[in-house]
Amino acid sequence: MDDGFVRRVFEEGGRDYFQQPSTSSSSSSSSILQSLPLHVSFDYGYYLLVKSVQELREKKEGLVTVGIGGPSGSGKTSLAEKVASVIGCPVLSMENYRVGTDDGNDPDSIDFDLLVNNLQDLINGKDASTPLFDFQEKKRTFSKILYASSGVVIVDGTYALHAKLRSLLDIRVAVVGGVHFNLLSKVKHDIGDSCSLDYLIDSIFPLFRKHIEPDIHHAQIRINNNFVSSFREAIYKLKCKSESAIGQSAHVFHEKETQSDNFIEMYLRPPSASEEARINDWIKVRQSGIRYYLALGDQRIVDKNFIIRPKAEFEVGRMTLGGLLALGYTVVVSYKRASQSVRIDNLSVSLETIDTLGETFMVLRGTDRKVVGAEAVRMSITGPWITKSYLELILERRGVPRLNTPPLLPSTPVSTDREKTILAPRPIRISENIVTELEDLSQPWTRSPTKSKMEPVLATWQFISSDHTPADTLITAAESSSSRNIMQLAPIPESCDLDRGLLLSVQAIQALLENKGVPVIVGIGGPSGSGKTSLAHKMANIVGCEVVSLENYYKPEQVKDFKYDDFGALDLVLLSKNIKDVKNRQKTNIPIFDLETGTRSGFKELEVSEDCGVVIFEGVYALHPQIRASLDLWIAVVGGVHSHLISRVQRDKNRVGCSMSQNEIMMAVFPMFQQYIEPHLVHAHLKIRNDFDPVLSPESSLFVLKSNKQVSYQDILRVLDPAKFCSSVQNFIDIYLRLRGITSNGPLCESDCIRVRVCEGRFAVLIREPIREGNFIIQPKVDFDISISTVAGLLNLGYQAVAYIEASAFIYQDGKLLIEVDHLQDVPSPYLQIKGLNKEAVEAAGSSLKLDGSYTTKSYLQIVLERLPDAERSSSGVHARQAAKLQELVEFVQAQGSSSASESSHSRETSPLDGIIEDLQARIKRLERWHIINTVLWTFLMSALVGYSLYQRRRQ
Repeated sequence: MDDGFVRRVFEEGGRDYFQQPSTSSSSSSSSILQSLPLHVSFDYGYYLLVKSVQELREKKEGLVTVGIGGPSGSGKTSLAEKVASVIGCPVLSMENYRVGTDDGNDPDSIDFDLLVNNLQDLINGKDASTPLFDFQEKKRTFSKILYASSGVVIVDGTYALHAKLRSLLDIRVAVVGGVHFNLLSKVKHDIGDSCSLDYLIDSIFPLFRKHIEPDIHHAQIRINNNFVSSFREAIYKLKCKSESAIGQSAHVFHEKETQSDNFIEMYLRPPSASEEARINDWIKVRQSGIRYYLALGDQRIVDKNFIIRPKAEFEVGRMTLGGLLALGYTVVVSYKRASQSVRIDNLSVSLETIDTLGETFMVLRGTDRKVVGAEAVRMSITGPWITKSYLELILERRGVPRLNTPPLLPSTPVSTDREKTILAPRPIRISENIVTELEDLSQPWTRSPTKSKMEPVLATWQFISSDHTPADTLITAAESSSSRNIMQLAPIPESCDLDRGLLLSVQAIQALLENKGVPVIVGIGGPSGSGKTSLAHKMANIVGCEVVSLENYYKPEQVKDFKYDDFGALDLVLLSKNIKDVKNRQKTNIPIFDLETGTRSGFKELEVSEDCGVVIFEGVYALHPQIRASLDLWIAVVGGVHSHLISRVQRDKNRVGCSMSQNEIMMAVFPMFQQYIEPHLVHAHLKIRNDFDPVLSPESSLFVLKSNKQVSYQDILRVLDPAKFCSSVQNFIDIYLRLRGITSNGPLCESDCIRVRVCEGRFAVLIREPIREGNFIIQPKVDFDISISTVAGLLNLGYQAVAYIEASAFIYQDGKLLIEVDHLQDVPSPYLQIKGLNKEAVEAAGSSLKLDGSYTTKSYLQIVLERLPDAERSSSGVHARQAAKLQELVEFVQAQGSSSASESSHSRETSPLDGIIEDLQARIKRLERWHIINTVLWTFLMSALVGYSLYQRRRQ
């Protein structure tokens, strides 16, 4: 990503830092950044803020102060936490500066004098004693020391951009949208057009237009957060009556530290709604002390014994509840919930007493379905499990029937002509997510609901009858149960985003299980890098089923010719047999394909049972006519990294003054897509556009520490969990492609290149445009496989191979940390990388390995180029010894990639690429042997130590 936009915000406006003499204090009357009349996405805003903090920190002395303001539920706290995790700085929450128990959304309830004094002390280099507010005690009970040496401090709060604070802030950020906009959309949907948007805002958020919105317009970085409640990070719950686990609960709560909470939960029915209105349309408000939390309806999925909920609550002021009641919402159910909970690793166990029911329930909660289920087994709790909400239990006790069941199917079948009118989803045709001018918006960006109407929580799935079975099915009509061909899902014409698509996918599976029974076979198709594999595994985590990748059905003879994107590379005979066995509920053997060796390495048994009657097949050709006719649910996914690569090529073309359409680029880079993949996506029951940005998004970023200090294998083993330890060896070649005409100021820069990795004969694009902060490299966790024709397409568009790196890597991991030891060609000492999602865990591992003081944030390309003699160093990155070998690679890719499927491809033995790979393999075999010997010896030593320890314990 080029940093031109970040540089623009420093050029003019406000206080011109570059023309005024520097001062020791940043408490000038205005900020160093100019105020931009633009707004950006949440991901782009996160990236801009981190880059702006880094650049400002280099250009000024003293503390850098950041204010992040906006309405409740907009996402400002999430942004502050993500940026703080990268920068490593403290966050001053304005919640801790409350005065008494007044509504926190009222500016009079904030102690601005103390906050200003704390900020001024920090700016002047003094440590500050900051308050901590106890919401249970409803007063300040503690304080903590904030050290001025932190370098950066973030102020997070509704009034973080207030006039009393603005002169102390170097960077001002406003965040709007999120669930704040979702509530406006929901109320507008419930009320209709009888009230204007301004009237609704003044009713629900009475302080917004008067006290909050004017401050937001003083921000330099303005973020419009389009977040909706998401099942991507769902919470999994198991619930039973406490009597079912009374022994275990007493044991658990006796050993652990217990946290007690008391809540009042209220459900508000929309105005003019009948008593039979679905509870999914109700608004839930939870009062905890002086805080109020709101959730839009009973958004949840029930799958077997599990209750699955999105993280959908957000804090609102007390006046918001009063505003909803004034608009006609009525409290139909209210009850008290007393909770005692303990933490066990990554989940919590709670005893919850509901006063209206007069009963106590045990609830296990966690973000991983398998972990929650395993804990229940460990505690010997077998149920009976309760999947109804407390609201449903209360309504049933009152004699009101269960209200959130799906609506009855229409008696008149939907016309089968509906499928013919569906258009293929084309998010790859959508322009890049760039900043938008305010005048292009129909409403001010600070208060415009992001949707014209509230999307229903319940699925809109309907069934159509089918009197015939398509002729191109893999399994004949005689082989299939006739009852399963009577009902089929009616496709949803409109495409949807990934969050909505995930919810609809799970609801479609549940509808099929209820109406057609077991088994349900799902197919998820789309181009490589679109996100279909991620979606499949998220669905499987929710439903608790198996995912089968079509890559396991590759024919070894086809893979040897690098035809991964060819439909003919799939073993359709075996796939047909496996699907037939699944349909007949018989055990079947699914192949396992080893992509490193290009051969089938074995089989694993798959059986569909009543307990888990779902199987998901995912792959590029999962919706091909010869496959999809045998499946129950067809899901198409487009966008993601696939779209990112097309946008990247288009951006590079624009930089050299050559304009190309996305269609032209796609036909060159993904020649198989429009002809063989896209036509099948139009028939999907559900079409999902994945807007994920692999460069800007902070989601699942990896924290990386890199060092060339020598570390022994035994030391690495001591850092990782031996119970979950596994290791592997890889050898790879990284090729750097740069578009002809793009010039670099100085040495070759990674940001000007597209990096293609060749690993065991397989090609992948590595998306690595990291943020470097201190010793850490924070990089996106995104790679995706491409075919050799994609690499050839890039070369045909004018990209040149300007550098390459050969390396071999030993990889050790335990599920939380990954330690990689890379041996680079022509670099004498190996480099060690510690990678993980948790920054503290990565840092602790580095300290355990005694790497402090030896870290580098340089890329391997920089390291290799710096080792070149001055006479051989050039901006191209290629020296004489590399040129010939790199040219061989390019010629092979062009010849192999441009050949048609009908032409005979070069043999594996004579290809230049394989010669390089075999050369690497020969070198790595020696390292592998040493690795195996070390593993055996170390295992023997550890076994001896454990045995001796057990012997000593028995003696004692």
